[in-house]
Amino acid sequence: MPDATQVFADHRELLFSIVYNTLGSVTDTEDVLQETWLAWSSRDPEQIEHPRAYLVRIAVNQALAHQTALRRRRETYVGSWLPEPLLTAADAADHAVRSDSLSIALLVVLETLTPLERAVFILHEVFAYQHTEIATMLDRTPTAIRQLAHRAREHVQARRPRTQIDPHLQRQVTERFVAAAFGGDLNALMELLAPEVTLWSDGGGKSNAAGPRPIHGRDNVARVLLASAAQPFDDLDIQYQEVNGEPSAVLFVQNAPYAIMVVDLTPDGTQVRDIYTVSNPDKLTHITERSTE
Repeated sequence: MPDATQVFADHRELLFSIVYNTLGSVTDTEDVLQETWLAWSSRDPEQIEHPRAYLVRIAVNQALAHQTALRRRRETYVGSWLPEPLLTAADAADHAVRSDSLSIALLVVLETLTPLERAVFILHEVFAYQHTEIATMLDRTPTAIRQLAHRAREHVQARRPRTQIDPHLQRQVTERFVAAAFGGDLNALMELLAPEVTLWSDGGGKSNAAGPRPIHGRDNVARVLLASAAQPFDDLDIQYQEVNGEPSAVLFVQNAPYAIMVVDLTPDGTQVRDIYTVSNPDKLTHITERSTE
């Protein structure tokens, strides 16, 4: 039988994906994985019949324990809080962050669920665990888990109906949007923005690129975007990379990551309905250098 270290390594990518989707924070995910490793390494692997199930159970429950502290921190967070973005391109340095990471838009919706609803939704809808398996992990009855799953699914569907946007179209619209915003083309920007568009900016009080609250409506969003893009940047470089599984714009200033912009499209893929901008430097630490391509 493989030793404890190898067994944990074999499941680390799965654990990372489950916990990250539950918390939306890489730092807290790494803390949970460390706690999971400590619990795992203290046991004799030969006495554990199903290592995968054991590891997932420990990780999920540790993630739920972290939710209380996370939500307390977010109550005092400056401005809007958005999930920490992950580069998920095929050549990303850490393979763990590429697996099954949900989109920024969906992670934002999941923030409105209770911790238990979110955990059940992720385990069932994303990782295809059965209700009976989840019940064992969370020490709940299968009936309770089915109720949690039903409420979570209805909540998510009401706020984000399932639509599949072609990645090539997403890339095209993202590039046109960035070109219009940074090129000062108001007409092109107004055509791209849906009337009910919302701009969500997360700077954590540490970035001039983010406002204190979301901006709603096409006219307001266009005005804010053009004003922000008009400020002078020293050696600005805009690259298009895959972030949380979607084509996105990554902005570098003087070779350092400055912000990530992700656009969420209307169901027909013709307009932008939500813009997510993360410029809090604490959330860009995993984007350490820009591509030379």
